[in-house]
Amino acid sequence: ALWGSALSITRYSIPEEMEEGSFVANLASDLGLDVRSLLERNAKLDVIHSKNYLDINKDTGELVIREKMDRESICMTKTTSCFLKMDVILSNPVRIFNIELEILDINDNAPVFRRKTMHLDVSEATPPGERFSLTNAVDADVGANSVKTYYLSESKYFSIDIQTGSDGSKYVDLVLDGKLDREERAIHNLILTAVDGGVPPRSGTASIIINVLDINDNAPTFSLPVFAVNVSENSPAGTVVMTLNATDLDEGTNAKLIYSYTLYTSEKTQELFSLDPQSGEIKVKGVIDYEESQSFEMYIQAQDRGANPLSGHCKVMVYVTDLNDNYPEVTIKSLKRSVAEDVSVGTLIAVVSVSDRDSGDNGAVDLHLNQQEALPFRLNKSSEGYFELLVWKPLDREVKGKYDIKLIVTDRGFPALSENETITLEILDVNDNAPMFSQSFYTIHVMENNPPGALLTSLSAHDPDLNENQYLVYFIMEKEIVNMSMSMLFSINPENGDLYGLKTFDYEREKEFLFHIEARDSGVPPLSSNVTVHIVILDQNDNTPLIVSPWRAHGSVVEEVIPRSTEKGHLVAKVVAVDADSEQNARVTYQLLQISDSTLFSLDQYNGEIRTTRMFSYRDPRQQRLVVVAKDNGQPALSATVTIKISTVEHAMTFLETTELPLEYEVFTNLNLYLVIGLGAVSFLLLITILVIIVLKCQKPKPKAIKMPPANRNSLISQRSSTIADSTLISSDAYWYSLFLAETRKGKVVVRQPIIPKGAGYFVSSIPRSIGPSETTDSRASTLE
Repeated sequence: ALWGSALSITRYSIPEEMEEGSFVANLASDLGLDVRSLLERNAKLDVIHSKNYLDINKDTGELVIREKMDRESICMTKTTSCFLKMDVILSNPVRIFNIELEILDINDNAPVFRRKTMHLDVSEATPPGERFSLTNAVDADVGANSVKTYYLSESKYFSIDIQTGSDGSKYVDLVLDGKLDREERAIHNLILTAVDGGVPPRSGTASIIINVLDINDNAPTFSLPVFAVNVSENSPAGTVVMTLNATDLDEGTNAKLIYSYTLYTSEKTQELFSLDPQSGEIKVKGVIDYEESQSFEMYIQAQDRGANPLSGHCKVMVYVTDLNDNYPEVTIKSLKRSVAEDVSVGTLIAVVSVSDRDSGDNGAVDLHLNQQEALPFRLNKSSEGYFELLVWKPLDREVKGKYDIKLIVTDRGFPALSENETITLEILDVNDNAPMFSQSFYTIHVMENNPPGALLTSLSAHDPDLNENQYLVYFIMEKEIVNMSMSMLFSINPENGDLYGLKTFDYEREKEFLFHIEARDSGVPPLSSNVTVHIVILDQNDNTPLIVSPWRAHGSVVEEVIPRSTEKGHLVAKVVAVDADSEQNARVTYQLLQISDSTLFSLDQYNGEIRTTRMFSYRDPRQQRLVVVAKDNGQPALSATVTIKISTVEHAMTFLETTELPLEYEVFTNLNLYLVIGLGAVSFLLLITILVIIVLKCQKPKPKAIKMPPANRNSLISQRSSTIADSTLISSDAYWYSLFLAETRKGKVVVRQPIIPKGAGYFVSSIPRSIGPSETTDSRASTLE
């Protein structure tokens, strides 16, 4: 009783599918309430028999959408009006307001057919105007948004008729407008479209498949009214003459055909030929003789299996052809079994005749060569039935030495018969190919010190000819080198081309040879070719390094005198060795083999310079002994040693004057010796040098005015004192001296004799007579460079 009574009903209308939070109405204003009272009196919304889709905004007093509403879900029945009833309840005191919310329909659903595809079977005999009911479309919307009309895709055979039910629903019928012909079109595909009245309109479609049913309204037909076919006489039983293939545009049993002879076909023909009723195949059943009958006539019908069968007819003419039962013949009248490969084009090889006992095309024959394109021969028809076999292209025995020429004769019958005859022709060889080496230039490496008679290599040439035309003889084409012919240095086996060295080669004397070897066949006339041979001599480490500076007599000790006040790093002596070998075998390094005091001297392993590593002290002995070994880089390494005795004095000595004493001597040499001669020549030169030193020691030289000769590239002065500051003089002159040995001619021995205390040594060098002293710049470095 305290709640009071309910107020009158308040109605609102909104469309469906409004978004969440959308404004519906100002509830506080419409109900005459203060906005603050909604919150104070705890206003709430109670929806009757439905889900709560609305909410009250207590701050503004507005009724808003809480959740999107679908009219078709809320009102299941298809009615024009859809209401949502709810109460607004206030407390303190209690009051209830009735609200009805009408949900208006929008066009949010398209028409839908219950069956997306509709199948109809319609006989081609159905008359125009026949009607066929179709499944209608449904639309969840109401009123103007429901199905309004239907449309059918374009068709000249069908249309639609739209009808309206008592409830306003639209129904559609399919109407046949024209006569159907299954043979013209067996299936019709149509599209039915339903459109509603909404804005914008929505639509739905369904597919209509109409299958046209067949009736037996077409008779069987043959492709031709008359067929002509040939069959050979004596064809075996079962031979297929032809297969008839009639067509019926109907289908099913209306198109299944049966073949049979009609009464117009003679009994004799039916005895010789059989007809398959199912396939229409005509086969030979009896013996066919061309001489008895040359043709046969058959009258055949094809009938379908419809309720009211229809039939078609044709005529078959069978022509018997004569059997080609005789083989053609080929006869060789004259024949050459062999010809030389250099015969001229057009040479006659054989005469051939052909014949055939048949008549007509069966007796007409053709003669040809098997694989004509690959043969250098051609057939030339000389007269009727006669052919000449001629050479058509140049022959080459090296390409092919024998030909099997197959003559094939074929008649023009059907099937064609043929016969063949094979002629074997041998091609005789002529000497038309010169020997050929596999290479035009041979480079052969030979290690020096080879044993005489050793096999160097084998040179072989090839001659594609036969017999004596391919028998080759090898020989060296003569060429003189330093008054010596190649046949004295090398030998070749004339039969197999094995090349031998007749002497032991020395790399230091001869480094290479270039000559030609010829290969000649035994044909008439003989043919030949030659090849260039380059013999390269390889170096061996067979020469021991020769120490040329400081010079000393064989087995003697080299003495050097230096002041005790010598500074650290002073050049005491320089060891220079030369090696007659080449490359790594001539690369010389130096090592101290023995030394009395290892802290006093050092040796450069590459240039051989001996220098002091510190100053002399009063404890150091006055004499030092060094043994230096010069070793090459060969495998195995060879070496030479020199012993140097170093004496220290308190004061430096000065050179007062020098003298030159010319001596004539003969040196064993040759004009064309290379850079370094052999060990024997070096030993001989050392012997001459020792003799000259002995002669000089026995003589007392006259004092002369002090006069220094101009520097020249042929002078080599032995420095015995540290007063001369140029430390590179000995090294450079020693290397020049090794080059000078190879160029020496008969000349003078020049002895430069300094005025020094007794016991000092001398150095001898040779000057070519053709060169003589030459003026140079004052700088020793420039002179040596």
